[in-house]
Amino acid sequence: MTAELIHAGLTRDEMARRAARDIPDGAYVNLGIGIPELVAAHIPPGREVIYHTENGVMGFGPPPPEGEEDPELINAGKKPITLLPGASFFHHADSFAMIRGGHIDFCILGAMQVARNGDLANWSTGAPGAIPAVGGAMDLVAGAGRIVVITEHCAKDGSPKLVDACTYPLTGRGVVARVFTDLAVVDVTSEGFVLREIAPGVDLDTVRRLTGAPLLAAAGIKTIEP
Repeated sequence: MTAELIHAGLTRDEMARRAARDIPDGAYVNLGIGIPELVAAHIPPGREVIYHTENGVMGFGPPPPEGEEDPELINAGKKPITLLPGASFFHHADSFAMIRGGHIDFCILGAMQVARNGDLANWSTGAPGAIPAVGGAMDLVAGAGRIVVITEHCAKDGSPKLVDACTYPLTGRGVVARVFTDLAVVDVTSEGFVLREIAPGVDLDTVRRLTGAPLLAAAGIKTIEP
């Protein structure tokens, strides 16, 4: 299935802001590479979130102002970060021990595909321009408490990212609980994809047409607040 591209929907920052509202107060959180990294700048006021990154930092904050970057303070995606009071550094192996030991409450990843049963594919085996390796994602989907995804609803060629079955190499089977896209908030349930919220200016028929699997509509679908 190839879906047409549309221009309505949320920006990447709006997608990150909506996802940030789901993170519970006091959670230990890992952010994947790409759009998920933007979440760090959008935590609601008064809510404490402790960010973890695989390269060995706990307690980082939003990106620094332009021109104030420290090349030695980066996240796993090599993006500059700031430190919050109480932040700590540790060995790469200790970082993965935290992940594998079940000490990360919430993980937000990007995706190339999410299947209706929650299978996740967020890496490729050599496609031009694609993420070249799975990195820590396999550990995260196995060890973190809740896995959600932020991604555009469709790929650059217009093909759907929410699909009946993944065709890319799997990162994990049945691991995704919720997907935030530029068009909608979609839950992964035992019955498949369920639409919970929809972006302003987008209708249900459009989201269904751009989804590569059956999409159920929850009662009382809400409009996403950007």
